[in-house]
Amino acid sequence: MGLEGSARQEFGSLVVHTPHGTSRYDLPWTFSTFDYGELCRILFEGCDAQFETAKVEGRADASALSREAKRPTRHPIAGNTGRLMTVVTDRGEVSAPLVVDALGWRRVLASAGYQPPDAPLSRGLEVHPPGAGDDLEIWIDRRYVPAGYGWSFPAGEETRIGVGSFDPKFHVKDTTVLLAEDLERDAVHYQGNWIPHKLRRGTENGVFFCGDSAGHCLPLTAEGIRTAFYFAIALGEEVRKVVEGSKTREDAMRDYSAFNDSHEWKFNLLLRAQRAVPRLPSRAQRSVIAAAGRKRFVDWSFGHYLEIAHPRFAEEHARRGSEKREPVAA
Repeated sequence: MGLEGSARQEFGSLVVHTPHGTSRYDLPWTFSTFDYGELCRILFEGCDAQFETAKVEGRADASALSREAKRPTRHPIAGNTGRLMTVVTDRGEVSAPLVVDALGWRRVLASAGYQPPDAPLSRGLEVHPPGAGDDLEIWIDRRYVPAGYGWSFPAGEETRIGVGSFDPKFHVKDTTVLLAEDLERDAVHYQGNWIPHKLRRGTENGVFFCGDSAGHCLPLTAEGIRTAFYFAIALGEEVRKVVEGSKTREDAMRDYSAFNDSHEWKFNLLLRAQRAVPRLPSRAQRSVIAAAGRKRFVDWSFGHYLEIAHPRFAEEHARRGSEKREPVAA
């Protein structure tokens, strides 16, 4: 995707701490930490979209949608979509034939959203103290969180230290500070949010959903940016076909929904592991983590994990786009 300039540090191994020992997994591929702002800047430079900032309050009511559907429109792609949809914001109403909700876990444009803590959401918080580090580290330790993990992810001149709880009712601020203190780092520059850990429908009532609004965050690991890009690429392909006139909105919604749903069993396997690991006694957790550190198993398990949303998907998409732009010899 051409985003390498945002990378800050690369790791070929993962260090897993428990109260009863530490394991180092030599990974078959690398993780990278990156600069969030720089990532967004590079993405913005590579697109031709116009952006406006507003607070989205929801969809217009049914009667308003009915009136909107009856209005004549000269929108160039309205013929492939059936009607315009109206989104209500604090800056007025916005109507469009194609609407994507990428607004996060609240799923604002759905018929019903989530209300924490009574929802399939994890709670995460991290601090960003200055200072470098060499290892990508996680802690599976009930001293920090009964169900979840702590982490220390170096990113160039800063280190991101945090705690994530699979139980949304467990508050993580105090233990995030505790982990930072244990690592002799200052608890500064807080960043946190709710993290969805259950895949949701990719479409609903004429709206496409992507990223956290569709639950595109992997259970167990809480990795969500790679999967958000992965599903966004698939969604972008469908939306572009509607814009170009080769698909109707209904066909695009059907195909994107099927693509989204085809990953459900993979997400559910990780969710089962997320629920199972905290139930093990701490010594049993240590035994499982040590056994899982064997090179053959690491390569197998992390290989399957990567396949859930493999980066080659972006490469293949870029190649297809390049082939479409190349002139064909007569």
